[in-house]
Amino acid sequence: MTTAVRSFGLSLPEYPWEAMAPYLAKAAEHPDGVVNLSIGTPVDRTPQLIQEALRAAADAPGYPTVHGTAALREAIATWFARRRGVEGLDPRDIMPTVGSKELVAWLPFLLGLKPGDVVVRPTVAYPTYDIGATFAGATAVAADDLDELDAATRAKVRLVWVNSPGNPTGSVRDVDSLRRIVDQAREVGAVVASDECYAELGWGEWDLQRGGEAVPSILDPSVAGGSHEGLLAVYSLSKQSNLAGYRAAFVAGDSAIMANLVNSRKHAGMIMPYPVQEAMRVALGDDSHVQEQKDLYRGRRERIVPALEGFGLTIHESHAGLYLWSTAGEATWDTIGRLAERGIVAGPGVFYGEAGNGFVRVALTASDERIEAAVARLAP
Repeated sequence: MTTAVRSFGLSLPEYPWEAMAPYLAKAAEHPDGVVNLSIGTPVDRTPQLIQEALRAAADAPGYPTVHGTAALREAIATWFARRRGVEGLDPRDIMPTVGSKELVAWLPFLLGLKPGDVVVRPTVAYPTYDIGATFAGATAVAADDLDELDAATRAKVRLVWVNSPGNPTGSVRDVDSLRRIVDQAREVGAVVASDECYAELGWGEWDLQRGGEAVPSILDPSVAGGSHEGLLAVYSLSKQSNLAGYRAAFVAGDSAIMANLVNSRKHAGMIMPYPVQEAMRVALGDDSHVQEQKDLYRGRRERIVPALEGFGLTIHESHAGLYLWSTAGEATWDTIGRLAERGIVAGPGVFYGEAGNGFVRVALTASDERIEAAVARLAP
């Protein structure tokens, strides 16, 4: 008797960006080629000093450590003090990760969440927060404040994701807002994980180089109240240092949680390669390339904002980060289609939750030449 072979694999929703295929094809018909302002992958060169650090560490025959080298963790602690207002962070409470997306996807599972537990994520959010809850068998709930939840749901909350500056909206939580969500989470015994990877890219009132305030971290003393208990800050160098291809990120915070994460990741083999650890160590010690990259994005932003507004889009939030959260007061796919007719590809707001319907996300991650092409195409 032949035993029927059952199917294997996870039952996950289709990767959303596959739905963009017809719009990419339409935009590609433009005689001057596509201007892709959708996914937001960096296009500028990785700074030379980081490339050199990677090459210098290329002779790495032994296994790297999950916890990261002591030198890397010291560099991250020093960076937190210098750039994020978090003094005295113990290097033992820091760990490199293979990009920030893998941590977002696996954190609920690594925290031991299970069916019946609730993961809260922003109302408009990066879809991987939901996928992470799915991996753990937990339930993802959209809310920007725990007071939005009914008592039964609130009692089941084990993890709260904060994303400030936010993707896709570019919203920024100030100190009071962050402290409120920390207090609420601590009341129910939940962990707060703060995805902060756009923190160096503040605009307007959050543009530190133009007289604004620095975007606050969840580990800031004025937020954390003198203790990092139940708090994790997640950061990536993909944006500020053009290191998306290196998968260079880290997490820091609660001592007990970090020790458990390190142990679990040892068992799973979740290890950042040593040459990348060295490249990240060097990158975190140099602020000049970060400022140069921000200046490039600022210039692109200042050129494309008026063009988008002239096309009929209203820009909401977008106080920080690499995206312009925009609406023409019509269905998302109608705007995506009209942009594609001009050879421009944007990100559909519906990919980020029901509240994103009617919006499109326009990325600043294109070369100066492509930004200028978009500006010309958006003209009436």
